[in-house]
Amino acid sequence: MQSLTYQTGIGNLLASEALPGSLPQGRNSPQRCAHGLYAELLSGSAFTAPRAQNQRSWMYRRRPSVAEGTFAAYAQPRWCADTPAVAPAPWRWAPLPIPAQDHDFADGLVAYAMAGDPDAHAGMSALLYTATRSMTQRALQNADGEMLIVPQQGSLRIQTELGWLAVEPGEIALIPRGLAFRVELDGAENGHRGYVCENHGAAFRLPELGPIGSNGLANARDFLAPVAAFDREPGDWELLRKQGGRLWTSRQSHSPFNVVAWHGTLYPVKYDTRRFNTIGTVSFDHPDPSIFTVLTSPSDTPGWANVDFVIFPPRWMVAEDTFRPPWYHRNVMSEFMGLVYGQYDAKPEGFKPGGASLHNAFVPHGPDAEAFSAASQVMLAPHKLDHTLAFMFETRYRLRPTDFALNGGLLETGYAQCWAALQEAAL
Repeated sequence: MQSLTYQTGIGNLLASEALPGSLPQGRNSPQRCAHGLYAELLSGSAFTAPRAQNQRSWMYRRRPSVAEGTFAAYAQPRWCADTPAVAPAPWRWAPLPIPAQDHDFADGLVAYAMAGDPDAHAGMSALLYTATRSMTQRALQNADGEMLIVPQQGSLRIQTELGWLAVEPGEIALIPRGLAFRVELDGAENGHRGYVCENHGAAFRLPELGPIGSNGLANARDFLAPVAAFDREPGDWELLRKQGGRLWTSRQSHSPFNVVAWHGTLYPVKYDTRRFNTIGTVSFDHPDPSIFTVLTSPSDTPGWANVDFVIFPPRWMVAEDTFRPPWYHRNVMSEFMGLVYGQYDAKPEGFKPGGASLHNAFVPHGPDAEAFSAASQVMLAPHKLDHTLAFMFETRYRLRPTDFALNGGLLETGYAQCWAALQEAAL
């Protein structure tokens, strides 16, 4: 993968220019911008949001975004899906196969479960994607939510209005709501696959650390933002825009990636999960998964997130006299889980990379019978859980499986049988 240059940080003020002298000094919107550029503001929060939470970026571009064509409806039923009523049961899906038909990232998005309302800025959607070719002369802009992209197979090069990101399995990319981007494929001869959280609520941010203190979990300096880069060649482009739960398409005679310089607090970032500073117990008991939170989208109820992005990376297990995998539990939060690579310790055989599971609020779940038996009898000694990366999109809302998730042939109808061999205690 070709090396790219980045800036560091998340949420702090950054600036970049691809052509020296493009950024105005002392003002954001001068009467005449340098090089004949146009000033344009992208706001990711209300104008009057507190200064620390105010997200916006000024862009200085060759042509403003208003110069776009007329939009017509675009059919992508596997992403823009309806959700039937379902039983409060555990759900699990086999890995999503990569279709033989040639397709790009935008057409390869498949919604598995949805919650909330994009127009109310609440909830999320859990998706998987496949792709066999790059998006060429084509861009996607999501007005319904920001997109957290988790590659599982194959690396991506993502061109955004503010510059380029290169992302491989083990890394994530976060694209702000309303920012145009396109996805190029790099490697993976058998096609690309991964996961996406479409966050309709408050923008993802680093979680508070509470009693952990000032250090631990994800560090702001490990998030990388792009430097300005712009297309010079003219051409016919298609712009896909998602709004109100539907996709729309238009044509325009220039590239949307024409931002020569920018500055602000709203920009895409990438993050390498291998830089996550995992916190765990050094005495007894399995810790709550909240200590594995990378990013959080808070709600109006403190501590009850609209969405948390949680990872389960390689880590040392040292707890004494403790059942080390996750305990059996019923949770007020709903959990959509995926596996990037390796083996998940609570489901050693049944959960595969590229697969997914869903346990809605108060649906009981936990280790399968095989994992319970092994963890109950193993000699406890410090050992490293290695070469594994599972994750959760966790939300306060009930996630509704889509028709594809229920009837697309990947649902494991016998999933609940993984607990059938658990015996009743003899009293």
